[in-house]
Amino acid sequence: MVRTVNEQEYAFRRNAILDAVQQLIYSKGYEQMTIQDIVEALKISKGAFYHYFDSKQDVLEALLERMLQEAEQLFIPIVQDPSLTAIVKLQHFFDALNKYKTAQKTLLIELLRVWYADDNIIVRRKSHAVGVKRLTPLFAAVIRQGVQEGVLTTPYPEQISEVVLSIAAELGETLGQMLLAFESEGGDMVRVEHTIAAYTDALERILGASAGSLSLTNADTLREWFVSPQVQAEKHFIK
Repeated sequence: MVRTVNEQEYAFRRNAILDAVQQLIYSKGYEQMTIQDIVEALKISKGAFYHYFDSKQDVLEALLERMLQEAEQLFIPIVQDPSLTAIVKLQHFFDALNKYKTAQKTLLIELLRVWYADDNIIVRRKSHAVGVKRLTPLFAAVIRQGVQEGVLTTPYPEQISEVVLSIAAELGETLGQMLLAFESEGGDMVRVEHTIAAYTDALERILGASAGSLSLTNADTLREWFVSPQVQAEKHFIK
């Protein structure tokens, strides 16, 4: 019993630190945030902080891991819903991911600013590997269902799941870099749309799905994310 209580307390305090870090990233930005900022926000000692995390980089990895867990929880009910066809489950999968990312937009954009730094190459690879490992069983279950329904074609559901998740991650990185370019200097919206269309086409071909049966995103989501700094300022001024 004591061990259970201690584990619960440890998890509670660790999550409290991550909550504070998330708020500091919103208000100050990751690069400007210091460990001193974290301990002051929580009114704890540096020793208490280092009991849970080894460094600022360690906190970043933990925050990304928590976000992955939250996303995973969105997918489980979709996969387990017996009333949905495989194609509908896949579409709900992408819709839920888009909705989650949009809700976390401010945080994700701030994290993007450091995500592509050379220092974070190892973190990116680790995050990708963990994400694929955790989500592959869920995705593979849907692909197997699709094969049984005759709407998907592949003899290798698990391996194809890994390929699809890798493609999705690659699209995320490509769009992330485009987004940062939009924020700093504007960009070509047609190129963004063509990029998404190309990845969608590749995804459908790999899964053996009918052309046009899946949509990785929609026009409203694109407009929400790819807004020039000038338009953002105008929207803020109007509000």
